[in-house]
Amino acid sequence: MITLIRTRTLSMLRDSLTKAEAEAQTARTEAEKCLEQSGDMLDFLTRADDVAEELRAALDQAKVDAARLEGELETLRSQSLLDTEDRQALRALLRTTRKQSNRADRVYVLFHYGRLHSIHPTVEAAEIAAEAEGAPRSNWTTHTPGAALPSASEVTWRVQPLPFGTTTS
Repeated sequence: MITLIRTRTLSMLRDSLTKAEAEAQTARTEAEKCLEQSGDMLDFLTRADDVAEELRAALDQAKVDAARLEGELETLRSQSLLDTEDRQALRALLRTTRKQSNRADRVYVLFHYGRLHSIHPTVEAAEIAAEAEGAPRSNWTTHTPGAALPSASEVTWRVQPLPFGTTTS
């Protein structure tokens, strides 16, 4: 079968073919560019996944480290409390030691009408004991060493310092 085509139609078909080939070439170029870009995107995505995985691993490690540090912090807090208690105990021991090393070399004897009533570590303690027995605050005397003692019957309450190891008569 023979087909007859007009020249004008043939020319139009050839122009259409040229246009179609040009468009196909443009489409191929764009497709290649898209493939190239998709390859780049795939590489980028792969790198992003790797970085995300590294970040997840770093986060997990940071959580483990934080838990360990919290445990250590709790231990250090406990140790700090123990150290504080130890320091308080040492201060108390130091105060006790200082008090013991500063012991008086004498005692204070409280007499009632010349008779021994009680022995005290300080003058104040003897005065308090006398007041507890009913002595008025202004009606008793303190004897100074070396001074002449008034008659025992004349003094209701008297505090007399005595060095350790001496006796009174």
